[in-house]
Amino acid sequence: MQVRVTLIAAARSSPLLAERFDEDRSLDEAGWQEVRLAAPALVPFGAAELRYCSPTPRSRDTGTALGFAPLVQPALSDCDMGRWRGHTLAEVAVREPAAFDAWLRDPRVAPHGGESLWRFIGRVGHWLDTRPADGGVSIVAVAEPAVVRAVLVYALRVPPLTYWSIDARPLSAVTLTGGAGQWSLRLG
Repeated sequence: MQVRVTLIAAARSSPLLAERFDEDRSLDEAGWQEVRLAAPALVPFGAAELRYCSPTPRSRDTGTALGFAPLVQPALSDCDMGRWRGHTLAEVAVREPAAFDAWLRDPRVAPHGGESLWRFIGRVGHWLDTRPADGGVSIVAVAEPAVVRAVLVYALRVPPLTYWSIDARPLSAVTLTGGAGQWSLRLG
């Protein structure tokens, strides 16, 4: 049997250009409004047998606002950004341009002292591969957009740098079907 995993990117907690690495904020007013508008399309995913979320406040808020009553999964945590935590992308690019460039070009490096893109993709991929597949279980997980991107890179077995070409917008949903190491993207 196959498992069906639907990933929903958490609503925003700050304007895009103000987002910080490892941001630990609840939804902002715009985020709450986006959830209210998207709810009719997303609430049906809550019928899944298993409902998860990443540990961030905005992921928990999104899952709760959609009525999922999600279980927090530490494996769905955003990438550990080490000393870059709390800084914006623009701030890091200005303060540490060589390290920033290395981070964008080589998925195995972690100049910030945290988790490399390679390890991050592997961690969330391990979570995906260990989901129960007995009886055609359906799962929904609300996670940071970065986690959704990493899961897609892992599931589709594309090069890690493809991560930078995936746009997981807040409250977008994607469904994967399959099981350990054999995932298919389901559109529509």
